[in-house]
Amino acid sequence: MTVRQRRMLLIGLLLLGVGAATALLLLALNENMSLFYSPTQVVNGEAPQGHTFRVGGLVAEGSVQRPGQDLEVHFTITDGANAVRVSYTGILPDLFREGQGIVARGRLQPDGLFVADEVLAKHDENYMPPEVHDALQKGQQLANPHSL
Repeated sequence: MTVRQRRMLLIGLLLLGVGAATALLLLALNENMSLFYSPTQVVNGEAPQGHTFRVGGLVAEGSVQRPGQDLEVHFTITDGANAVRVSYTGILPDLFREGQGIVARGRLQPDGLFVADEVLAKHDENYMPPEVHDALQKGQQLANPHSL
């Protein structure tokens, strides 16, 4: 093997290694990416089935149910136009209540139930996550198209 062939082999192996590292990095980023969807987008089928994502809006009035003595809770998130049923097992944030802006991270089941792994509530009276604020504004526009 000549010096030139060894250099070409070394360059080829180096490019192959860089390509493999890039592919693994992109795969890891894709697995850990958690996009935000509004309840309207979830109802319209824009949210991915079987992948983790975030959904946010207001906890619908009268929707919080605790079916047993354990930590399981069921509630509905709405953006004013559409709603998504949510199931969560765990300790809810102290600020969680009906009418509260929240963001839940989890997966959508085939029956339309969103099973949350994590529920986050706004931390004070003046703050609302930008995604939730935008989703609520869009939802209100869809619910009341003539109020512009």
